Amino acid sequence: MISINLVVAIILAYLIGSIPTSVWIGRVFYDVDVRTKGSGNAGATNTIRVLGAKAGVPVLIFDIFKGWFAVFISRFFYDPSLSFPPDLASFDFMLAVAAVVGHVFPIYVGFKGGKGIATILGVGIALYPVAALIAIIVFIMMVVSFKYVSLASITASVTFPFFEIFILGHQDSIMLMILSVAIAIFVPITHRENIKRLLKGEESKLSLKKKS
Repeated sequence: MISINLVVAIILAYLIGSIPTSVWIGRVFYDVDVRTKGSGNAGATNTIRVLGAKAGVPVLIFDIFKGWFAVFISRFFYDPSLSFPPDLASFDFMLAVAAVVGHVFPIYVGFKGGKGIATILGVGIALYPVAALIAIIVFIMMVVSFKYVSLASITASVTFPFFEIFILGHQDSIMLMILSVAIAIFVPITHRENIKRLLKGEESKLSLKKKS
């Protein structure tokens, strides 16, 4: 039987993930809804593109933090005597999914959010710290080499389960293995339009300067 602990934790993880950092910072400090500018995405990259690094970097940091924190709260709610879920990894899996869903469909601002990359990174840091570090390195290398954040995000996510499962050999939890593969599938799906623009040579390159 599903416990009240799990239900409360999932709702809380969703609400944490739903915090629309970019939207609130844009509205409060710049009187701008970043979803109406640039790529229309409520994430750190578009915030940097529209409002500059001064706004985008705090958005990035907080969105990573909320992914990590949404998983961390499982330590306060998980009870090993519960019949469902059977283990902490499964509990973490559910909270991680809830946090990312919250970021993509935030209840606070009409369910129109971002693509969840920074929040996924926060989840990765909480659950797969070594693989997450490798993913960050892959991401940075791709950005430095090609200047496309979307390409870097897709590459890091697609290679993530390969490093986690086959290189690092972390195969002790089927749920966490499934989550790592789900990340590799989810990120390219949310970047469908970016992929089309990349193929056409129309994708915008990263610039830390605010658009004039």
